[in-house]
Formats: sequence, structure tokens, C-alpha cells
Amino acid sequence: MTKRVAILISGGGSNMVALARSMTGDHPARPVLVASNDPQAGGLAKAADMGIATASVDHRPFKGDRAAFEAELQKILTEARPDILCLAGFMRILTPEFIDSWAGKMLNIHPSLLPKYKGLHTHARALEAGDAEHGCTVHEVTAELDDGPILGQARVPILADDTPETLAARVLPMEHKLYPAVLRQYVIGNRALVEIS
Repeated sequence: MTKRVAILISGGGSNMVALARSMTGDHPARPVLVASNDPQAGGLAKAADMGIATASVDHRPFKGDRAAFEAELQKILTEARPDILCLAGFMRILTPEFIDSWAGKMLNIHPSLLPKYKGLHTHARALEAGDAEHGCTVHEVTAELDDGPILGQARVPILADDTPETLAARVLPMEHKLYPAVLRQYVIGNRALVEIS
């Protein structure tokens, strides 16, 4: 049976586009919703152009009441009935209660080789540390920020003249390869580590 996938975004949605484009043909899943915490997120128009239902819950009126924001988000998700929730550049920290309600059904992509560099500014932090390589990780979401079982990693070498911007530009295409590869396995229950370099 085909699995239903909802994707949460906050911006341009490049990883969402990569995921949605991958869910065709013999893929065991289909995108049923792209939702955002920003009604102006560029990815919503991209999703609509691809024929995917869209929705938004603006987080700003909730002014720090995450539970109330998430209650509205859950209403939208309940209507879409997804089997799996993919966070793709969704820049809101979710409460443990929300995460628990999607336990074992929620994925995230993070721009570092976790467990290194949880949180923000990952490219700059990798450069400051003098690392030889950097990359991205797809993991199951748990209540701990950027934690949870690692399902896939893609690696790029760090070059001598790299800046955070050039490094980010090389990691992003790897994100677009890794996330669809992990999702394809995940929807059929395969949790084997996907590695790309």
C-alpha cells in the first residue's frame, strides 16, 4: 500500500522539491501535503505548481505558545492523514508532545555529520573546528534537538579555501540526494544506514 507523506517547510523548499520529485513511478510513497509555519514560504508555491496540496499555520500570532501553534498544525495534518512526516528546512522547535505523537514516523535532515554540530551555523562551526569533511544527516526525530537514530549521511571534503557559503553550496546537492534515498527505504521499513560521498 502506498504511504502518504507530509512535508513541513519554512522557506524555499529545495529539499521538499527533491523529495516530491522522487516520489513517482514505483516509489512506495506519495506527497499528500506541504505545510509551512510561514504563509509566504517560497516552497508553498513550488508545491502547488507540482500539484501537491498546501497549507500554512503562521507561528507569529501564537507568540511563544508552541502548544497552541502545534494544535493548529495537527489539525491540518489530521485532515491530510500522512503516514510519515518529513521536516525539510522546518525552522520551528517542536514540543516533546508533538514529537511523541509522530514517534517512528518523522524524519529530519540536518546540515552536519551528526552528532557533530547540532543546531545552527553548522558550516561555520565545521570550518572553525578545522574538520577535514562535512556533510548532512537524515535522522528520525526525537525530543532531543537534532538527535535520534541516524538513517543516512552524505559527506563532502572541506577545501582549504572554503567559506561557510561555499561549503553550504556543496552540501545542499548532497542533501537532495540523501533525503530521497533514505525516505525510499524508510517507507518500506528499512532502517539500514544510507551513506553517500
